Amino acid sequence: MDTTQPHHGAKVALFLGDQLVSILRDDLPHISYPNLWDLPGGGREGDETTFETLSRELEEELGLVLPHAAVLWENSFQSLTAPEKWNAFFVAQMPADTVNDIVFGDEGQRWALFEMDAFIALPDRVPSYDVRLAKWVAETGGLNL
Repeated sequence: MDTTQPHHGAKVALFLGDQLVSILRDDLPHISYPNLWDLPGGGREGDETTFETLSRELEEELGLVLPHAAVLWENSFQSLTAPEKWNAFFVAQMPADTVNDIVFGDEGQRWALFEMDAFIALPDRVPSYDVRLAKWVAETGGLNL
């Protein structure tokens, strides 16, 4: 994976308190992973940095503004939809009451909060997040509550 080229997109495992926020993707045959639970984020636009991509997508999808200080971890992973490219993957945490600030955008069917283990166990979620979250936990110990 050549990470010297611009990133393809960015995703975030965003914890509100100790709950992970997820979005059920639209059930449209022309999109990747229709009708699966996903994490917020999406594709790069223009010359965006990884954090700019993530911030814009999070605001579009959930109406949330992510402070850079909320980022706990960032890493690079091979894109599932474009294997020759790479995506940024973030883990971030905001206060639990941030849930009250969510304004759901026009992409996806609905959003929900999950315990991390429950999210990983979902049979209908986008693949790879178990590996990415396990790497984060192995490197950092996970959430410090």
